[in-house]
Amino acid sequence: MRAIILAGGKGVRLAPVTDVIPKPLVPLGGRPIMEIVIRQLQRHGFRRITLAVGYMADLIRAYFGDGAKLGVDIDYSYESRPLGTIGPLALIDGLDDTFLVINADVLTDLNYEDLVNFHKTHGGVATIGAYQRQVTIDLGVIKADGGHQVQAYIEKPTVSHLVSMGIYVFEPYILSYIRGNGYLDFPDLVSMLLREGQQVSYLPHNGYWLDIGRHDDYAQAAEQFEDLNRKLGLLPAIMDR
Repeated sequence: MRAIILAGGKGVRLAPVTDVIPKPLVPLGGRPIMEIVIRQLQRHGFRRITLAVGYMADLIRAYFGDGAKLGVDIDYSYESRPLGTIGPLALIDGLDDTFLVINADVLTDLNYEDLVNFHKTHGGVATIGAYQRQVTIDLGVIKADGGHQVQAYIEKPTVSHLVSMGIYVFEPYILSYIRGNGYLDFPDLVSMLLREGQQVSYLPHNGYWLDIGRHDDYAQAAEQFEDLNRKLGLLPAIMDR
């Protein structure tokens, strides 16, 4: 199966680091973040990988080349202007069968084969990898009655949300909703699909997941990388070079 890695964004949340290198090349454990993603895909049987690139694309291509050093075949799709979080798929040819899409900065122990099998079993045009994320609000939260009366005061509450992991499985038909729309973000695509009555499924993941697009999450991943490396099953692959 073919995998598409979305790697064209500027990574503004990681500035100023991403002022000089693209986010997919930001190092973690001595290797670029996206190398970890590619090695995981390779271990799950993905051999053809397309990198959808834009910002500092030449640096990304200079590092990964044709993918031979990682045991995969890499090709590239270039966006000359920002196309949003899902719009770059419109530029990619040959998506004639079920395919996987993943953001370049995702760390997870999700079994991609299980996600694909779930998608095929449940049908529909799209399946989203989902994670139950605990979010702490670092403020005192006031519950009010609308009439300036305080009903409750909660110090730094934690709330839970089912969030997208930035990992998707799509059927080729989804491209009919993407092509011709120019700039398109994933939430807008989902809204279009639901309005049209298309089935969009999700698979909850109870293991490890971290989107390292923010400084806090990147720092956490760097601090925990030795344990994280083992958890993701990458220790031999990272050390073999």
